[in-house]
Amino acid sequence: MLSRRAFTRLSACAFLSAATLPVLAASAAPKVKALKITVLSTMLAEDYETFGEWGFAALVEVDGKRMLFDSGAHPDTVLKNARALKIDLGGIDEMVLSHNHGDHSGGIVTLRTELMKTDPKALSVAHVGQGIFIPRVNKQGKDENGALPIRAAYESLGGKWVEHDKPTELFPGVWLTGPVPRPNNEHNWSGYRQMADGSEDIVQEDCALIFDTDKGLVMLTGCGHAGVVNITQYARKIVREAPFEAIIGGLHLFRADDKTIAWTVSELKPMGVRHLLGAHCTGIEATYKLRDGLGLDRKTATVAAVGSWYDLADGLHPGDLAG
Repeated sequence: MLSRRAFTRLSACAFLSAATLPVLAASAAPKVKALKITVLSTMLAEDYETFGEWGFAALVEVDGKRMLFDSGAHPDTVLKNARALKIDLGGIDEMVLSHNHGDHSGGIVTLRTELMKTDPKALSVAHVGQGIFIPRVNKQGKDENGALPIRAAYESLGGKWVEHDKPTELFPGVWLTGPVPRPNNEHNWSGYRQMADGSEDIVQEDCALIFDTDKGLVMLTGCGHAGVVNITQYARKIVREAPFEAIIGGLHLFRADDKTIAWTVSELKPMGVRHLLGAHCTGIEATYKLRDGLGLDRKTATVAAVGSWYDLADGLHPGDLAG
């Protein structure tokens, strides 16, 4: 039998372990050590060999693994831009489609078709948020869900959709948010479409990638339809309470008024954002206003161009035009 003294010490240790478990779990969680995110589709192009478009795609290289995030608007934009940039897309098995819109899903079938010629597993798995295939209809009653036209074609090529209804750690320290709760009233969607029941299409499946690094969190979004504040707050809840080393991608603020952007800045500033690469629907003016409001400069915040990138080790590489 344990003595009273030994039992007391054992009980105290058990209580301490239980009480400190969340903190220990957060500190012991695997961190991303190496990360590079290269923009392959956005509006600005720096030379005649690359193409700008209203769309978004990025190549993610993280701790020896690679994945594609979105696929641009036109079928061959990402393929052509990658070749022009001398980026080999071979050997990438998985991708993320942030939401259903055609300016993010347009290249999936072409990329899968071309890359599987030399690698049958190329882009054979597509991670998406739950609800991505629900019909969206315009005022004329036509379904404009951008993922539906490519769904069957991708499946016929052996592609597999993986729907996520909650946060998922895809790789150590790499989280897909799944659909994001929206406690803040960020109306970061266009409002052109509605659901089959007549309710507004809020792009419910919109999801982002979150990378947990020793420098803080890095967030990659396609359009940020869930709202950049909602996404950042959710990321700190599901991963850990940490500053944002970088926010990269589309934030859908190009139509936002000054009051909205000022509120966005007020919510983001306490999160310690260190780098911003505003692509696609973020908007040029909005990017500059965010830069000024967050206390960043040309080296730490800029508009993205095709070929620009962020590296965890040494920050932003915007290129000549955007920099």
